[in-house]
Amino acid sequence: MLFTTPTQWIALAITLIAGWLFGLASHPGGRKWKQRYADERDVHGRTRKDLDARLAEREARIAELERDNERLSRAAPVASDTMTTDRHAIGRERMAQSAARPAGSTRARWFNWQNRVGTNG
Repeated sequence: MLFTTPTQWIALAITLIAGWLFGLASHPGGRKWKQRYADERDVHGRTRKDLDARLAEREARIAELERDNERLSRAAPVASDTMTTDRHAIGRERMAQSAARPAGSTRARWFNWQNRVGTNG
């Protein structure tokens, strides 16, 4: 057995108490950890306030968009009361539409792989 005599037990107790006293003497008192905790708490509080403000702004924007959507869904559609009878304007429109499509193709293909010049198919 390790401790058998009362003298050994007293030496163990004195060593334990001396260790506690040495630890208390060398401890900074918790100021560093208290300061770090306070800093972290402040940063968390600012972040939380910022997040709450963003959420409030987002909810206000959503409510505004929903009001606009409701208003626009109830509104009557706007129809144009003028018709273009100018033949040149109609021709320019057709030319613009044909220029947007690849030459010789009636339908658009993905990346126009089949419409390349010099390819078969």
